[in-house]
Amino acid sequence: MMQFYKRRDFGTFITDSFNFFKLYGKNYFKNFMLLNGLLLILMVVVIVFGYKEFLGAFFGSNMAGQSYYFEQFLSDNTGMLVVCGILLFILSSALMIVNFLFPVFYMKRVAEGQTNIKADDILSDFKANGKKVTAAYFGLTFLVLPVAFVIFGISYILVFILIGLVVMLFVVPNLFNIILFFCFDYFNGKKGFFESLSYAIRSQFSYKNGRENSPYWKYWGATIIMMVLFYIVSVFFTSVPMILFFIKLSTTAPDAQFEQNPFAGSFGILFFMIYGISSVISTLLMNVLYVNSGLMYYDSRTDLHQKMELAEIDTIGINE
Repeated sequence: MMQFYKRRDFGTFITDSFNFFKLYGKNYFKNFMLLNGLLLILMVVVIVFGYKEFLGAFFGSNMAGQSYYFEQFLSDNTGMLVVCGILLFILSSALMIVNFLFPVFYMKRVAEGQTNIKADDILSDFKANGKKVTAAYFGLTFLVLPVAFVIFGISYILVFILIGLVVMLFVVPNLFNIILFFCFDYFNGKKGFFESLSYAIRSQFSYKNGRENSPYWKYWGATIIMMVLFYIVSVFFTSVPMILFFIKLSTTAPDAQFEQNPFAGSFGILFFMIYGISSVISTLLMNVLYVNSGLMYYDSRTDLHQKMELAEIDTIGINE
């Protein structure tokens, strides 16, 4: 059984993240898919049926050099695109919250000693924390994430003057950890939204007691390593649909129907099915990053380390 409330160094975060999935991976992903499966399927359906024609018109007009065709498609299908956009926003933001909170509730139960966790257990945690889940949804969606996107956007613009590359290396891991630390702290205690958000920011730079060395560099370093690993693996899966598209483009003889909509017919269905599968795989892989941040949160709670260690010793004594 893994110990959660303890000090970890840079390398231990990475090894323990993978050890977590060695110990609990089968149960973790089974419950994850049971709770997220419907949202993932609905998102894929909206993308396939809502945007297949949109992408077909976009690429088709560029291939045939007829930009007016794409403009006409937009004017003729504005209502459908707006509805699909709203549905995609609702589904993606709901999926985001479930993705962020699932590892929070799961790791909390494991840290408390539970091993055989069921989907109903996690679902009951969502229900029991209904008000907090709602506050987290609206707070993250309309307050934290917009600010994060602005900071990310400014950093991205700075890339053009080179310094942005360095800035991005620090901004992205820090924003990611702050959001995850907030989720873990908000649902592991009785703090309010802004109190947990404040802790999430402060804990990146110092421990709770303020007397130990800053954990910043080990948090940043472990997150960077995990993000690079995630990027390498996910790019392999997400590039498959585009490789298929370019193969189709280079091997298909000029055809009016293909130029008008290259995603029409069986090829379009295959393209978006593979795209959907690759998106699901990327979503699953993101859990390694979530768990890694969760271990960092438990590292930051030095106020509970000794208390939890004593509780575990007492439990061992009782079992014996």
